[in-house]
Amino acid sequence: MNLESLFEQTHNLPNIPKVVQELISTFNSDDFSMEDIAQKISMDPVLTAKVLRLANSAHYGASRTVASTSDASVLLGFSTLRTLVLASGITGAIQTPEGFDRKQFWLDNFGIAAIAKWMAPYCKQDNEAAFTCGMLSNIGELLIQLLLPSESKKIHAAVEAGGKLHEVEEAMLGYTYADVGAELARRWKFPDEIAAGIKFHINPETAKDNHNLAGLIHLSVYVYTCQKQNLNDEETLAGFPKDIAKQIEMDTDKALEDLQKMDGIESGMESLLSDL
Repeated sequence: MNLESLFEQTHNLPNIPKVVQELISTFNSDDFSMEDIAQKISMDPVLTAKVLRLANSAHYGASRTVASTSDASVLLGFSTLRTLVLASGITGAIQTPEGFDRKQFWLDNFGIAAIAKWMAPYCKQDNEAAFTCGMLSNIGELLIQLLLPSESKKIHAAVEAGGKLHEVEEAMLGYTYADVGAELARRWKFPDEIAAGIKFHINPETAKDNHNLAGLIHLSVYVYTCQKQNLNDEETLAGFPKDIAKQIEMDTDKALEDLQKMDGIESGMESLLSDL
């Protein structure tokens, strides 16, 4: 099944809440009312409960209790509120196949997203856009497992035998999880930069345009993988993709110096995972 046919299965594709769709549109436009958006969020009780729980968590350190979405927009700022709503809405909207470790999947994606957000200032990129792109970087893998269960089993058998996921997918399907994720991001009307970041994060050097987020996510995946493997600083720095860092004009020396002081990065989204 080619990529176009995969997305013709509209009845199986995840539907995100309308207010989440409206928030996605704010990436491309400044013509919106923060108060109006907060009001629309408050009309979804499940989404509101999740957002307020996140906003009141220690990670966001609000100076007083956040009692409403309007409070959240004032105390945390619109960009942070948008990130919380997107994370809450998307994790709740996407179902997972039986046996899929949904909690670990989102834990990994939030981990990559948190590192991308932390690294963003070193290459003069928007930290909330970086978080969003990191959060969605592997979403295509979930969609492939959901829509192509039999093919997915063959793919993961080949990966367990030593193959690289994206190479096996390319060989068996003609496209990768990154291609699927980018197409979903486009259909959800995320900015081109975020869709490109997802599509090219495996090999950012192949992107002709909009390569900065792709490079940042590539580096974030590398650092997160090193953390999961419990590599020490020396081992992490030895394999750090400095060519990619140079490509996106990262202040590599400063980033690597600070990276050694970092003892893991929390995404702030962990409380969402208790619902999964």
